[in-house]
Amino acid sequence: MARLFRERRFDVVVNLAAQVGVRHSLVDPDAYVDSNLTGFANVLEGCRRSGAGHLVFASSSSIYGANTQMPFSTYQNTDHPVSLYAATKKANELMAHAYAHLYGIPSTGLRFFTVYGPWGRPDMALHLFTRAIVVGESIPVFNFGRMRRDFTYVDDVVEGIVRVMARIPQPSPHWESAHPDPATSSAPYRIYNLGNSNPVELTALLDLLQAKLGRKAKLELLPPQPGDVPATYADVDDLARDVGFRPYTPLEVGVGRFVDWYRAYYRV
Repeated sequence: MARLFRERRFDVVVNLAAQVGVRHSLVDPDAYVDSNLTGFANVLEGCRRSGAGHLVFASSSSIYGANTQMPFSTYQNTDHPVSLYAATKKANELMAHAYAHLYGIPSTGLRFFTVYGPWGRPDMALHLFTRAIVVGESIPVFNFGRMRRDFTYVDDVVEGIVRVMARIPQPSPHWESAHPDPATSSAPYRIYNLGNSNPVELTALLDLLQAKLGRKAKLELLPPQPGDVPATYADVDDLARDVGFRPYTPLEVGVGRFVDWYRAYYRV
């Protein structure tokens, strides 16, 4: 990483790398410290030493933690994460702000909301559910299927990232230390939500999958797991105002595209 930044100067650095997943953080916390804290510090140092023009980095809807006010807004306090993964993403936002303040590195954080689609992570619910339905295995469904997620199609996420890359944050003239706004700063720093703004219960996702696959699912309804939040729901009004875009792909369209990819890739 240090050599890369020595040899190149980047107009924009987009950092999407991380150790992800709430549940895995319960069994392998060291991986989250290594990747999400040390790894992110390496990116920040590279940006500082090379004079990068703009850092765009991935945060997460998990950062809202114990918040229950819906929809989740970047103007809300996020000081109560309920998983180590969420805590490391909160730390990324704080680290980026410190570098924006100290060294003037323009930094934009994007809180992703349950990204899904073709080539998605195999540990995510959509991939796990699809495989289980195809092979006839039972599906563990936590919180008895009542969890609601703001599923955001991958193409919409990419569009949001590309648009934000071109919008370099400026210090907010309205920021006051007496009434600090978590979404902006007196430094060149900005936080946005990137989500579909349409939370859906896991049971509705399962219904769509069964219809698309033409097979019935075997469900094992279970209580919530530690670190899980009951619902996510993104307020993206600021993103729409500043870059002229809000995610729009309906879940039934995105799930259909995922199932088509899954069938082709795994020859189902």
